[in-house]
Amino acid sequence: MQAALLENEPVIRVGLFLGVFAIMAGWEAAVPRRRRQVSRLYRWSGNLGIVALNTVLLRLAFPVLAVGLAALAEQQGFGLLNLWPLPFWLAFVLSLLALDLAIYLQHVMFHAVPALWRLHRMHHADLDFDVTTGLRFHPVEILLSMALKLGVVAALGPPAAAVLVFEVLLNATAMFNHANLRLPIGIDRVLRWIVVTPDMHRVHHSIRPAETNSNFGFNLPWWDRLLGTYRAQPAEGYEGMTIGIEQFRAVGDLRLDRMLVQPLRGPASGYPINRETGPK
Repeated sequence: MQAALLENEPVIRVGLFLGVFAIMAGWEAAVPRRRRQVSRLYRWSGNLGIVALNTVLLRLAFPVLAVGLAALAEQQGFGLLNLWPLPFWLAFVLSLLALDLAIYLQHVMFHAVPALWRLHRMHHADLDFDVTTGLRFHPVEILLSMALKLGVVAALGPPAAAVLVFEVLLNATAMFNHANLRLPIGIDRVLRWIVVTPDMHRVHHSIRPAETNSNFGFNLPWWDRLLGTYRAQPAEGYEGMTIGIEQFRAVGDLRLDRMLVQPLRGPASGYPINRETGPK
């Protein structure tokens, strides 16, 4: 089973990406949570352009990505889970939890270090919040994120199948929890104990720094609750809140070329954790 998954990794990942993207795009068009501020065509050209660029750069910069390194770790016997073998199901579950916690902590770090915030703020500078926002990351952040993920995989030694499932889940849930879709309040209340919902993560994209520095989870919601970074809702309500950051409010900043040079523009102030100077 695991061998078949690894052999078909590219087909599985691309197929699921396109399928989830199409479902989320259709769902948010049918039952939108908020009115769009900028035309979808204008925003999506930049956001999807970043996705294409990041995909090419990852393949060029890293001959072996996370799933491949996990398979190599299994073959060579390095990493904690390969040094102390566990039943496959337990190693699988522990790997999913450990990788998700690592992504949560990485996300916090990109908010805590001003130099890293310069990169990450491009994700937050989107003026709307929809499925493509979940894919919009600066190429340098993507490369650093993959390097950190490879370090975690090398140290942990997770089953390659667990890494593949985690990568697919992370990509799918990022598109889900950034989608501009309306869930019934009761369903959202239950779901956010299991997975990060769009309303839960939308708080993280508020213009208010105290709200931006909350709800860091992309997949599992438990780390925010356990580590004190959970915020139930924005002060101005989900439909009244302002999306984005104060520094980049011009529609022209959504162009691909402006996004790429954004880390070099202006100070890294107002939003990094413990350096808040903007509105609460």
